[in-house]
Amino acid sequence: MNIIKKKEQRLYWLVARVFLPFALGYFLSYLYRTVNAVIGPNLVEELSIGAGGLGLLTSAYFIAFAAAQLPLGFFLDSRGPRRTVAVLLLVAAAGSLVFSQGQGLWGLVMGRALIGLGVAACLMAAFKAMGEWFPLEKLPMANGFIMASGGLGAITATAPTQYLVADIGWRNGFLVLALATLFVSLVIWFCVPEKSRDNPSDNITSQIRDLRKIYGRLMFWRLAPITALSQGTFLAIQTLWAGPWLRDLAKLAPDGVSITLLFGAIGFVFGNVFIGVAAVWLAKKSIEPIIVVGTGMMFFIIVQFFVIIEWTSAPHILWFIFGMLGSIGVLSFSVLSKEFDKQLIGRATTGMNLLIFVAAFSIQWGIGEIINFWPTRENGGYDAAGYRYAFSAALILQVLALFWMVFAKRIKRT
Repeated sequence: MNIIKKKEQRLYWLVARVFLPFALGYFLSYLYRTVNAVIGPNLVEELSIGAGGLGLLTSAYFIAFAAAQLPLGFFLDSRGPRRTVAVLLLVAAAGSLVFSQGQGLWGLVMGRALIGLGVAACLMAAFKAMGEWFPLEKLPMANGFIMASGGLGAITATAPTQYLVADIGWRNGFLVLALATLFVSLVIWFCVPEKSRDNPSDNITSQIRDLRKIYGRLMFWRLAPITALSQGTFLAIQTLWAGPWLRDLAKLAPDGVSITLLFGAIGFVFGNVFIGVAAVWLAKKSIEPIIVVGTGMMFFIIVQFFVIIEWTSAPHILWFIFGMLGSIGVLSFSVLSKEFDKQLIGRATTGMNLLIFVAAFSIQWGIGEIINFWPTRENGGYDAAGYRYAFSAALILQVLALFWMVFAKRIKRT
């Protein structure tokens, strides 16, 4: 009984000292990521920003996030997740402060980029910390709940944020976020224990050499295009263009937009849980994860087709399914884990993450530039044709990437 009690106490200690601080960090990361879908109309109205500018400033988060991915693995190994995340969150807090005071496009872009850089380590650091501290049999559950905490951040960035912004304004809202981010940084620095670690034997040169091994593998490039394009499209739409689409095409009021986005965020949380459980069950039936990935991507493409044809009869349902299937790309990381040696898994997943966020930056900005080809309506909304052509371009790229994934296995290495 004493042994069982000690194990329970140890687990409670791990939850309080390790899990909760890192879960708060990833919660903030996803809140920052998706908040512009709600406050976008406020930015356009107050600062007279066009669709292209709105896409650029929102996607600045993704390009800064992507730029941090390659050195991130090195710092997580050498300095540990506690130090890495605590310091970077100070950058995110500064970015939130800069964003709250921005008086023009480039001030907002700078703030948004600092935020993206500051939260770039939140998920990977959380996974590393869970792996260092939690028992192996508890690790899948711990990582699953970390992902769920991000989903809660996405939920908070919908209706709750809409009500907060209506009450205190978006600038004061970002001041609150800056203080919250500073608080979480201090919690992680002072509360999370530190593992003793030797100086890493790897240097930057060996890190780059290992990346060449990863990027030279055919399996990586079978998965990379469809994963990057589907996840990039999902992030581009979920974190920005879903809000204007619901306003301009579904004709929803601001409250209706935020509630519909809430359904999408709930779908994202549900999808992370359901897809993970389904993949495990299907693996027991000898159905490999890459088949599940391809099938899931196909269904995600079908959902986007309904968005393109402007099916607005039940936007809550449409966006719930969009959010649920948008998380299918997470399974690509499990495929990589089986494909690469243990010492390369971290860099393989970080390398894939880099491509995803570069795609998200490009697609989010590109959608705005395509929408700009059509004149803005008198009420400030965007033309339906702009959405149709922009979303269709992203969809065509995904279809081509899916065909590549299916048929690339026939290519023999020379």
